[in-house]
Amino acid sequence: MTPEAFSRTTLSRRGLLGAALAAGVVLVAEATPVTAFAAAGDVTLTAGGISLLASPGGRLAIRDAAGVTRSAGSKFQVKDSATGVHVSTGGTPTLSALPDGTPAIRMDYTFDAAAGSTSVTGWFSVSTSHARLEWRITGAATLIPDGFQFSRAIQAPAAPDDYIAITEWTRDAGGGIPYEDTVGVAHTSTWGSGLHGLFLLDRSRQAWTNATWVHAPGVADPAGGWTSRADFFFSGTRPSATATIGRGKELGIELTTNSEFNLYESAGEPMELTALVANGGAAKSVELELWMRSFSGVLLASATVTGSVAAAGRWQHTFHLTAPAGGIALAEVVVRSGDDEAFARTNLAVLPAYDYQAGAQSMFGIANYPWLLRPSADAVLDLWQRAGISLVRIAYDGGPGLPPAAFDARGMRHNIELQPSLDVTDAQAAAWAAEKLAVAAGAGAEYFEVGNELNRPFNTGVAAQAYLDKVMRPVFDRRAVTGDTVKLMNNGLAGMDKPWVENFIAAGGWDLIDAFAYHPGRGNFTPDYVPPGGDWGSGPEGSYWNFYGGLKQLKALMAQHGEKEIWLTEAYAATKPNSWWHDTYRHAAENILLTLALAKAEGIKCVCWYQFHDSVLGMPQVADPDNVEYHFGLMNRDLSPKPSLLAYATAARAFDQAVFRGHLSFADPLTFGLWFDTPDGPAVVLWHRADGYILNTSGPRADWHFPAPEVWVDPWPTKTPLTVSASSAVREVDAIGQVRAVPVANGKATVTLDGAPRIYYGLVPHVTGGGTSTLAGCRPGRR
Repeated sequence: MTPEAFSRTTLSRRGLLGAALAAGVVLVAEATPVTAFAAAGDVTLTAGGISLLASPGGRLAIRDAAGVTRSAGSKFQVKDSATGVHVSTGGTPTLSALPDGTPAIRMDYTFDAAAGSTSVTGWFSVSTSHARLEWRITGAATLIPDGFQFSRAIQAPAAPDDYIAITEWTRDAGGGIPYEDTVGVAHTSTWGSGLHGLFLLDRSRQAWTNATWVHAPGVADPAGGWTSRADFFFSGTRPSATATIGRGKELGIELTTNSEFNLYESAGEPMELTALVANGGAAKSVELELWMRSFSGVLLASATVTGSVAAAGRWQHTFHLTAPAGGIALAEVVVRSGDDEAFARTNLAVLPAYDYQAGAQSMFGIANYPWLLRPSADAVLDLWQRAGISLVRIAYDGGPGLPPAAFDARGMRHNIELQPSLDVTDAQAAAWAAEKLAVAAGAGAEYFEVGNELNRPFNTGVAAQAYLDKVMRPVFDRRAVTGDTVKLMNNGLAGMDKPWVENFIAAGGWDLIDAFAYHPGRGNFTPDYVPPGGDWGSGPEGSYWNFYGGLKQLKALMAQHGEKEIWLTEAYAATKPNSWWHDTYRHAAENILLTLALAKAEGIKCVCWYQFHDSVLGMPQVADPDNVEYHFGLMNRDLSPKPSLLAYATAARAFDQAVFRGHLSFADPLTFGLWFDTPDGPAVVLWHRADGYILNTSGPRADWHFPAPEVWVDPWPTKTPLTVSASSAVREVDAIGQVRAVPVANGKATVTLDGAPRIYYGLVPHVTGGGTSTLAGCRPGRR
């Protein structure tokens, strides 16, 4: 966990989707006439491919071209911070018109007296295959616009509804790498006839949407009150293309491939990269340009093709490519027509299968339950095991993600973390302990992590006594009564909070836990950085947020008070774009490898990586460049791999059965190394700190913004050669698993070191007479 204080002020190229839709900029096909009819209290609007039927009581039905009702709803819900949730009790429709004369249905909703002054009026209109839905809300200042919802029930769907984020790529006006931003979200439906439909909103939380209600947050109206909007489309194309066409302007593009997660088993496999171009305007000719580069910047492919896109239409082209020899390929496709341009990026990678052997001794876990199960639960778990993940931090029946049985079936271990409150009575604390210990035992959890990041305010220790009294001791005492075998961890601390730990120990907490858990937060420091001094600031830019210094602090405390298993239940490398405090995509891969290598060297029991996908729970795949919580994943929003995934897998494979032998010592004090014994022989991790421990320091820093280099740009200017003894062959493995043969002549090999850690096989580490370790052929130094 790292405090987040940085925000972005730039907008996407097209502005917000909601603004475009609110302005009525919609073109889904050739315009058709709109007819209106009112009789016996019902009001009907009809256009090509769609009709609306509004009835007394508030009912609104959306019907297809054949008059079949596909969606029906009758209520609007508001939330008030003072009086709670209020649901409309009825509604009266009338035939009316929008200010521009477009025929419209007006729906005046009724509420009971508890809603006070709340007033909701719906305005509904149609155009070809499109319904525009708008609710205008007034009432008390205590209304919560983020709590507005409208009801709808999809009639006879062929599959469950889905929640799809509509994104676009933009180039940062301040310089640096491009990034995705969300311009809308779609709640999609499918019917047996092959007909598709979607409700499109500027914002909407999946977690607040179900089979009955759609979350439709309101925006402030200049005239007073708030407005909620949604647009419904019948469509035969993907949601992203529907949104582009629905806006009625400019080009849009979406990329897909022929392999799940854009991952391939071996070099030379055929890869298909398909670009779907959507056109919301008049017919036009377009140019489609592809480039694909390696992690080192080598141009792997380039192509330009031309085509034409019909008005309010789409065009698709597939590029046929070849999987690289190893590592990752980074692709961009741009579509242009005159001054209009749109682009999209994705990653493709080679990640062969691997037969991991460590089993229950594996150090490699994941911090979050698998909640983004795209394209399927089996596919996600297959990838987890392919990458080396052997344990999930949280699994229990009825909880988020998959149940324990799903992991048991695959031989994957699972723990549990449940969050208590410190502000409870002793009786409430005892009841919580009894209930949650039963949940942990029932889940078959090996370990119960009792809470998450309850050490606020950080680096003060003030919360330790309350945690011990209200949480840890009640759970420990309850376990003594039940005899459950689940092991106990303290709440995973945010950062290695030495004052908290000292207070916890002083109050008797050390004897209550079987393992110690914390989250080694890290800012723009390399993982091996140990901040000087002991007074580490814990503010948003504080040196408290470091990896190795905190770990050494903890081990010093354990040397004094007794050893415990160490669990890093959240470790991470956040990649918020163009932010100096966070990792670039390249640094993230390097830092993941070094983090896991250091953890293995320090005897960490398990590292649970936070988290698997870029996304925020409740709003999956909704791109948010400003929210650091969105950027912790090993995978991108589009389910393609970050370099981070390959780094995790590289470490999992290298250290699967590795045994740490020692830190390596060199005459050059800026040369660092770790020595592991593996079934493939000695594995040596080497790096050099000539360029320091602080990242993202180039250029002026006026605010949070840092123009991050592209991932293929080498960020380490200083290259330091090291000549050592070698066996007959030397292999170098970089952070993302790319293998390079290092020439050996006369029993010597020269490796080139910089700030990026690399793994070497074929070198000859040994223990010197002074009890230190070094590489054969090197003059030992001192640490």
